[in-house]
Amino acid sequence: MNIVIVGAGEVGRSIAATLSGDGHNVNLVEQDAERAKRAEDELDVRVIRGNGARPQVLWDAGVREEDCAADILVACTDRDEVNMLSCWIAHSAGVRHVIARARGLEFTDSPTWGQKLGIDMMISPERSVAREILELLTVSSATRTAELLNGQAAIYAFRVAEDSPLVGKSLKDIRIDYKDLVAIVVCVERPDGESFVPDGDTVLAAQDLCYVVSYKETVYMLEELFQRKNSRPLRRVFIVGGGKIGCQLIQRIQEAYRHAEIRLLDVNEERCRRLSNELGDRNTLFLHEDGIQREVLQEEGIEEADGYVCVTDSDEVNLVYAAMAKAMGVRKSIAVVRRRLYRDMPKYMPVDAVVDLNEALSSTILRTIRYPGHARALSIIEKIDAEMLEVVLPAKHSRAGIPLSDLGLPKGVLVALLGRGNRVFVPMGSTKLEPGDHLILFASTALMREAVELFSEAQP
Repeated sequence: MNIVIVGAGEVGRSIAATLSGDGHNVNLVEQDAERAKRAEDELDVRVIRGNGARPQVLWDAGVREEDCAADILVACTDRDEVNMLSCWIAHSAGVRHVIARARGLEFTDSPTWGQKLGIDMMISPERSVAREILELLTVSSATRTAELLNGQAAIYAFRVAEDSPLVGKSLKDIRIDYKDLVAIVVCVERPDGESFVPDGDTVLAAQDLCYVVSYKETVYMLEELFQRKNSRPLRRVFIVGGGKIGCQLIQRIQEAYRHAEIRLLDVNEERCRRLSNELGDRNTLFLHEDGIQREVLQEEGIEEADGYVCVTDSDEVNLVYAAMAKAMGVRKSIAVVRRRLYRDMPKYMPVDAVVDLNEALSSTILRTIRYPGHARALSIIEKIDAEMLEVVLPAKHSRAGIPLSDLGLPKGVLVALLGRGNRVFVPMGSTKLEPGDHLILFASTALMREAVELFSEAQP
């Protein structure tokens, strides 16, 4: 396909590199000279220098009314106006699919904005990031998480503790010993950096990082098995940064934990005043303070807090502040970052979890392009070049009623979870699929398209 990407920031470059590697013809539009030069030096794509909201610039990229060469346009600059205007011009010129990043949440509160401008999808990752942070706070032992099956299930990354009963056991023995556990390990990362898709004979060792797909109701059993501890309901959380993510997170904590004490710290006095008027209640305080003032944090009880989340616009501030709060005694520290360079920082500094805002955005865009109609899924697990995707088995599917073991799934393709009505379970080889089943597929990137086609193909 011919794909035009407007914006060569972290997200634009990441998407361009991946799609170019997939064999697509990519034209990358960037106005900033330094970013354009970096893209030219690092990527195997054609770079067009200019403002992506100008028709002539997009014409040079293949967006032409009379002879449109572009199949998809993705606008992912940090300016909503540029993104929406780029998409409107592309739609008017006949581009089949247009996708826009929207930093302003008001643009994604309703589908009206996108529909009127001919935009197929407007993506604002702040909501999904706030949801992920809340889940990380709720399940305190998890280092990564994301929801599946409309929140009925999720994937969690747990490290195997030294005293875990899972140490030295194979996955097939674990499944026999814990029959009530609705969960499956889809990826194991060893302390030496080796990552792989396990099989039933894989034996877990202490300090292994396991990516586990699980029914949410059983997550506390998982936490006990992996870490020998249980999470408690949130009682006190500190949030540094009152922007879109901070605001979303406050609202989610207030809804999920009515009695939790929330402390929002922000150096912008006007922002604190506005948020206090909009979201303030008896358990939520808005403090016009720097996020790491020791006296303020100690006075507000940082050493007894369940979480400290830093969501300012600076990756470096977020990481350093989260590390300092951890040193002051907070139970779990979380930093939001935007540069992939910082994703592995928990290995090098005392931060419990890092949430990558741009990774959430680029993953959604890539899934939308690769698998139209199946964007409701987890994310790409880059360490082992694998993906997870939710697929609904269509009516009159040619493989309905056939046991999974007889489907001839390619090695490396796994049905991790199956949602049927109100039930969520790990399917066995003898499980027979039914129309309307929600399948959570796990596969290598190279095999995912084949897997999607296999389960999407209805009888003629």
